Amino acid sequence: MSAVVAVIDDLREESDELDVLVGALDETGWRGPTPAERWTVAHQIAHLGWTDGVALLAATEPDRFGGEVAKALAAPETFVDEAADALVAAHAPDALLARWREGRQRLDKVLRDAPAGTRIPWYGPPMSIASMATARLMETWAHGQDIADALGVTRTPTARLRHVARIGVRARNYAYAVRGITAPEEEFRVELRTPDGEMIAYGPEDAAQRITGPLLDFCLLVTQRAHRSDLAVTADGREADQWLGIAQAFAGPPGPGRLPRAEPDGHR
Repeated sequence: MSAVVAVIDDLREESDELDVLVGALDETGWRGPTPAERWTVAHQIAHLGWTDGVALLAATEPDRFGGEVAKALAAPETFVDEAADALVAAHAPDALLARWREGRQRLDKVLRDAPAGTRIPWYGPPMSIASMATARLMETWAHGQDIADALGVTRTPTARLRHVARIGVRARNYAYAVRGITAPEEEFRVELRTPDGEMIAYGPEDAAQRITGPLLDFCLLVTQRAHRSDLAVTADGREADQWLGIAQAFAGPPGPGRLPRAEPDGHR
């Protein structure tokens, strides 16, 4: 099996797992708030369906996709929220679910059928098929985490988290650039422990700047699904420490992140 097919398969499995979580929700469940400000479970699924749709458009009608890029440039801070709001206002939960299912199935086929070497235009640099599938998996996992948190569900970490971690590491310089900060020239060493105790690593073994911690915690950090103070990810080195404060695996403006968990006395 090729690496490209493997990541597309993992994207499908990640989506199917989230589908099980939301598929049986009633109206109250769909309208329940998630940790993302103003976003309900319905907003989360609407957003995933919308992003699959624009990815499909980029892959099949790149000229039309240029219009989506123009919308993003015109309102970079609000265009994602506006798209989710519009879909939630226009569609009942069952229609949002059907729309997400159909869109991701169509995108799956397009990605599998794309010729080797295909580059898909995106909001940043064009993406390879593997990179597009990895980005979709990362976002599906991250928004799935919002939904799981809203429903009080603890998800079992899977090997698919490796994709999320990898994109988080590769997006290091983007996190600096989007904040107008010059990225360090030297590479960092990132060492992450999987739930079964295996170590996965990125960067040179002798790097002065080092990040260590559980794989799950690192993924929660770079997708900004938990506050750094609530995670067991540590930095050795001033620049590594700075990166942990700004890391993001997603494209677009810096996110607000999450507040630290409340202490038992109600204080943060």
